[in-house]
Amino acid sequence: MARAAIPGRLAERLRWRVATLVGERAETEAARTLVFDVPGWPGHLAGQHVDVRLTAEDGYSTQRSYSIASAPDGDVVELTVQHVRDGEVSSYLTDGVLAGDQLELRGPVGGWFVWRPEQTEPVLLVAGGSGVVPLMAMVRSRRRTGSRAPFRLLYSVRTPADRMYLDELRTPDPGLDVRFLYTRQAPDGWSRRPGRLAAPDLAALAWPADAGATVYVCGPTGFVEHAADLLVALGQDPDRIRTERFGPTGG
Repeated sequence: MARAAIPGRLAERLRWRVATLVGERAETEAARTLVFDVPGWPGHLAGQHVDVRLTAEDGYSTQRSYSIASAPDGDVVELTVQHVRDGEVSSYLTDGVLAGDQLELRGPVGGWFVWRPEQTEPVLLVAGGSGVVPLMAMVRSRRRTGSRAPFRLLYSVRTPADRMYLDELRTPDPGLDVRFLYTRQAPDGWSRRPGRLAAPDLAALAWPADAGATVYVCGPTGFVEHAADLLVALGQDPDRIRTERFGPTGG
């Protein structure tokens, strides 16, 4: 039986490409942003992810998926990787890979949890821990394209030391409102006691239910489900709440 041909654009996204590490920077003690040059990169949308494949000299191969942190920028792709204890891939990416090293990327992947520059409606971003990565790509894409869509970001972390992209998020931007939530330890003098995300936290930042806002929620499974339930209870349209979650993968 003949096989159906894979459309050209899809075939391009499914092809493994050699990526060379050309830069890096620390985001937190446990997270590192890696900058790759990927010749022939087909471009991506904010919110998409890639598959990363590592192959050892003996032929052993393993792969993981990581959200893209960067706005579209030619052949450059940035990934922010959080170290996972005993993680096979994350340990290498955060501690072992060096400038000039190569690995394989496949993608971009995903077409629902994305923000497009032509969107003009208000946007609420709700991040739990490293779930901020694809949401940061949306913030960066908004800035790069000069979009006037108003953004609000609620970023939940355990402690102040766990905040990624802090300098960038603190850069004044009249179209972006950023608020932090701390679940374990808050900065001295912080008005809210450390604790889990609650309805008042979202109510203080969410757009009115009739504003037609799109909501993006990303983080661990429990956080995402909890946040989505709170948003619906606050009157947000479930059809306009987009979620992406992650759980233990072995790193």
